Amino acid sequence: MGFQVSLQPGGSTFVVEAGEAVLDAALRAGCHIPYGCRGGSCGACAGRLLSGDYHYPQGLPPGLSPREAEAGRVLLCQARARSDLVFELHELRMPPGIEVRTLPARVVSMQRLADDVMRLYLKLPASENFRYLAGQYVDILLRGGGRRGFSIANRPGGEDFLELHVRLVPGGEFTTHVFAEMKERAILRLQGPLGTFFVREDSSRPLLMMAGGTGFAPLKAMIEQIYASGPHTRPVHLYWGARHRAGLYLHELVEGWIDARPGLRYTPVLSEPLPEDDWRGRTGWVHEALAADYPDLSGFDVYMSGPPAMVRAARERFAQQGLPDGQLCFDAFEFAHTTSDP
Repeated sequence: MGFQVSLQPGGSTFVVEAGEAVLDAALRAGCHIPYGCRGGSCGACAGRLLSGDYHYPQGLPPGLSPREAEAGRVLLCQARARSDLVFELHELRMPPGIEVRTLPARVVSMQRLADDVMRLYLKLPASENFRYLAGQYVDILLRGGGRRGFSIANRPGGEDFLELHVRLVPGGEFTTHVFAEMKERAILRLQGPLGTFFVREDSSRPLLMMAGGTGFAPLKAMIEQIYASGPHTRPVHLYWGARHRAGLYLHELVEGWIDARPGLRYTPVLSEPLPEDDWRGRTGWVHEALAADYPDLSGFDVYMSGPPAMVRAARERFAQQGLPDGQLCFDAFEFAHTTSDP
């Protein structure tokens, strides 16, 4: 037996089956609602419950604080319905032609960008017109039903391949395979494009972008797309945080962007620079650097991507500095959940 779910103020309705995640039912019905990791860590799919009853099979998700839960905030990727539900949640306007598909992809190049970061270039079948938005991701489909999600690091339409940045995770099944066994010409299966992390074009506010580690990948695609789309009048300030200098694995590329892209600024930040890094730049947490530079965030759109802990800390801090929820878009890389490596 299914339950009816309504989204307000748009009025969309769909049916969720018993035991099915509300987000899965919404996507199956073609509703374009914000979502990211699908594992309960990022909080992107949150809506405010107006009526109805639900439960979380695994308990309160890590992307939701008890205070937020008490205020009626619900993560749709983890919520299961116990009755008909009504949520306050604004749907997104997606351009036509963005369709989730499952395709084979050939590994045409592998480049070691750091000891723990590998860049993969994947070639899709020539007969397939794979359309996506800068900032979205794909799932690599593994044998046995597992998935690992990776952001697409190059802009749409610029090349005939997909660029992924894969960070080695100790004990990670897929990432260990990439670093220890994978060879060029290997065939992978992927599904995508996925996620709602992309630049909202209906705003003229300046852009603040913040990455942690390989969270740089989707922001790289976004910046490439912004400056490939013609004259750009919205200033962009990119912050990129890592522990050591090696974590800024495409630092020189970004520095080379500055002269060619008017209005683009770049602030790299290291939390634990090594003596051999000879680092003379900013230190500390990357979100604290952004917050110090912009004490009033009410006039900005903020896009951030990286570890869930960084995203949670930044969301709390930025809200204290006047950033409305509607001007924040984020993608938290889910490390522990079985559907994704970072």
